[in-house]
Amino acid sequence: MLALQLEIFLLIALGYGLYKKGFIDEPMRKKLTDLTLSLILPCAIIQSFELDLTPSQRNACVLVFLASLGVQALYMVCNRFLWKKESANKRICLQYATLVSNAGFFGMPIAQAAFGEIGLLFASIFLIPQRVVMWSAGLSLFAGSTHWKQTVRQVCTHPCIVALALGLAVLGLRTIGVELPEPLDLTIRAIAACNTPICMFVIGALLAHAKKSDIFSKTIMTYSMVRLLVLPAVVFLLFGFLPMDPLVMKICVLESAMPAASTTAMLAARYDKEPAFASQLIFASTALSLLTLPAWSWLLTRL
Repeated sequence: MLALQLEIFLLIALGYGLYKKGFIDEPMRKKLTDLTLSLILPCAIIQSFELDLTPSQRNACVLVFLASLGVQALYMVCNRFLWKKESANKRICLQYATLVSNAGFFGMPIAQAAFGEIGLLFASIFLIPQRVVMWSAGLSLFAGSTHWKQTVRQVCTHPCIVALALGLAVLGLRTIGVELPEPLDLTIRAIAACNTPICMFVIGALLAHAKKSDIFSKTIMTYSMVRLLVLPAVVFLLFGFLPMDPLVMKICVLESAMPAASTTAMLAARYDKEPAFASQLIFASTALSLLTLPAWSWLLTRL
């Protein structure tokens, strides 16, 4: 686990250095983000379904989905009580960053590295409710309101959701003895192998780009503590005493411990809602997660 965390830290540091040296500029970072969301992560998701699941593991997939719904409900409840003293635009950024974490870019590679392909599979399923919330309640925080047809279209056409549907089809075919053609399978695996390094490069570049003034303000540090420590601890306490698959509980806790989503800054810039503050939230929570995630990973892999 120490080797894993050091690997992730070094990859993020490389991304940071490449950005600072000009090998990755802001347009390229955005293109890498689009490439990851549109191709690399979807291939990793499809590959994660290329498993011969036992009946108990298939039941666990359903449990992950239900548990993720519960986690999103927890976030919504917390948002009703947190951030009331902040200005309107900052409160929007804080509420969105509480609802939506970086469980896609950051959480999926870590789940895969810590728990293997089954960990990536569970993490992919965990993300489904968050994707729905991201494009519905999350987007409405910035836009004011969203039409339900637009929300359905954004969710259903998201590459990661499409990949989940394809992955389920692949899993179904495997249960009747039909596997992907070898050239296609090898291509998907080759692209999926880029998942962790490219994701970490993008995060490192994002850290290098974020504005760092007032980075340790009380509000930002409070948010980081809530996002990285309090929420996963609550999930741990709630799910730790339930009769569920231990790996399901571990994935839920690990994915709940992720920093603010990069879309926080993108939407804040799009709707002119304190984009600099949103970038600071991402920088601080991501940087501090390099300290908290090793602790969570160490704890969860020893339970």
